[in-house]
Amino acid sequence: MGLSIRFATAHDAEAIVGFVHALAEYERQPEAVELTPAIVRAQMESADPPFECLIAQWEGTAAGFALFFRNYSTWRGRPGLFLEDLFVMPQYRRRGIGRALFQRLAEISTQRGYGRMEWAVLDWNTPAHEFYRALGATPMEQWTIWRLDGDALAQAARG
Repeated sequence: MGLSIRFATAHDAEAIVGFVHALAEYERQPEAVELTPAIVRAQMESADPPFECLIAQWEGTAAGFALFFRNYSTWRGRPGLFLEDLFVMPQYRRRGIGRALFQRLAEISTQRGYGRMEWAVLDWNTPAHEFYRALGATPMEQWTIWRLDGDALAQAARG
């Protein structure tokens, strides 16, 4: 049986949240996760889901995931794929699962006519840096990702 990759459905909500928690643990922020299976299920069942997700299965067991959504490049005048999370459970690493997920994302991007794929990687995550460089990706070293959330977002909305 080996590896299979498929699009997630609302029935995968528990697995998706499990992957998110495992990723948050790896990224040293386990307390930051607010996502629940009920949220994932409702969003995936909505008329306009805010994301898509791939599930990688090894011998029939969920081993990894890639959660992504469409963004837009004004410079290219085309949509792109933003990869929010790509994670393979530690016990399934070194089997080509991450590479296969990434390849499938690239296929989806080219099939849909997207102009690029983008994602963010923590500065200290050198294994991820090496993985992405080996795939031909380059860091956007002249750019810094900025974020507005929580109280700061609410304050900005109030003016």
